[in-house]
Amino acid sequence: MISPLKYSVTLARLSVIVLLSLCFSVAAHAVVEIYEFDTESQRIRYASLIEELRCPKCQNQNLSGSNSEISKDLRRELHRLLSEGKSDQEIIDFMVARYGDFVLYRPRLQQSTLVLWFGPLLLLLLGFAVLAVIIVRRRRLNAGDSSLSDSDEARLQTLLSKEPASADQSSKGH
Repeated sequence: MISPLKYSVTLARLSVIVLLSLCFSVAAHAVVEIYEFDTESQRIRYASLIEELRCPKCQNQNLSGSNSEISKDLRRELHRLLSEGKSDQEIIDFMVARYGDFVLYRPRLQQSTLVLWFGPLLLLLLGFAVLAVIIVRRRRLNAGDSSLSDSDEARLQTLLSKEPASADQSSKGH
């Protein structure tokens, strides 16, 4: 019979092995395509562009991380354009003309993308404005609560002076 200590150590080792194999299996699903480039700069530009361009089919995945057919085609097209000597801007313009601004992770600053660029800033400013209004209103309410009229102050003093006497009487009755 196996002792509980040996069983728990064996179970822990097995758990670590399973977790490590799960972590490293993600790398096995990565996109692997081999393209030959004339220069090292072309390879670096290719790597940069597939990180910067988004897959038109996938939700929020760049070309390097997507395994869809359209991404494979775009990577092949990107390699062809680089081999033809196109500049990065020409390649990006080609992709945008073909697939629209969605293909860019960082869309251009233009009228149709103003909300994307300035929307978060406007929401942040709106949040600060709401917070300021709340703070000002609370301060006004707190300032108004602390100043009692003379009659209210006298009534409060009367109630406070009666309170200890009634508390003493209720404790004597028990």
